[in-house]
Amino acid sequence: MTEQTTSKLAPDHTPAPTQGAIPGEVAVLIPCYNEAITIGLVIDDFKRALPEARIYVYDNNSKDGTAYIAYDHGAIVKSEPRQGKGNVVRQMLRDIDADFYLMVDGDDTYPAEAARSLLLPLAKDQADMTVGDRLSNGTYGQENDRAFHGLGNNLVRFLIRAIYGFRFKDVMTGYRAFNRVFARTIPVLSPSFEIETELSIHAVDKRWRIREIPINYRDRPEGSESKLNTFSDGFKVLRTIASLFKDYRPMVLFSLLAFIFCVLGLVTGIPVVVEFGQTGLVPRLPSALLAVALMFVGILCLSCGLILDTVVKGNRKEYELEVMRVYEELRKERRQLRDGTALPQG
Repeated sequence: MTEQTTSKLAPDHTPAPTQGAIPGEVAVLIPCYNEAITIGLVIDDFKRALPEARIYVYDNNSKDGTAYIAYDHGAIVKSEPRQGKGNVVRQMLRDIDADFYLMVDGDDTYPAEAARSLLLPLAKDQADMTVGDRLSNGTYGQENDRAFHGLGNNLVRFLIRAIYGFRFKDVMTGYRAFNRVFARTIPVLSPSFEIETELSIHAVDKRWRIREIPINYRDRPEGSESKLNTFSDGFKVLRTIASLFKDYRPMVLFSLLAFIFCVLGLVTGIPVVVEFGQTGLVPRLPSALLAVALMFVGILCLSCGLILDTVVKGNRKEYELEVMRVYEELRKERRQLRDGTALPQG
């Protein structure tokens, strides 16, 4: 398992949960789009695995009766009209209040039996986000026969390791859990399937504690079709990585660009300088102008990187203060519950 240390302020310590016990409210989040074949099975499985949890199904414009089936199986059903998994997850986190959140797809590919394994590190305050790792035990490769999915996952893992220095075993998994403070402080910007990548990069960049839990993956049952388009959604994921690289590591990005432009400027300009030293003439004036322009762009990129890096550090300080504020609110709520002074919710 992979774990990352964090500078986050820990909440008030509560007694460590016994094996299998999850102290606090658990919300199972199931974003759905046309999952009529599987949603009933998923809800029933999680009811058996986590009878104390509240199960939420957010229907994302399904046309096959997914919402009605989910309601008949006892889930709390709501509708999200904005198309895309990221939009659904954003609204879920806005609407639902719980101590622990377990997010899972409605396609019956993730085992409900692993739910407590994902939640226990959160309940024991050993992690802030846990990730259901499909790849370590080989079940994803055995069950998934869709071309390029494994290659795409490996590419995203490599890019995150190269940019952020964190070795994820499985970035694209739709099975993960996180605590209340993590859920309350993550800005969900992705509209679609990029949400898993955004959650992973956010957790790494903000130094949350991450733990990966190996799970047994199973392929979709017959008749159930994946909504993921390998190439178009893969491009969106790569675009998200590039965008977050710019947002979270601007100094690295713009320093790299500055280096490239300056090298090109030197390659273009050195022959001009050598020729001028030998003859006292500049016969290749366009090359000289191009070299100056490339060097100027390189210096400009470095300046942009310095400015944006200062802005990002300021934002990071504000984020840390916001996290501390949310932790303090959580402590206050716990003290009120312990002392019996909690105000009724209106």
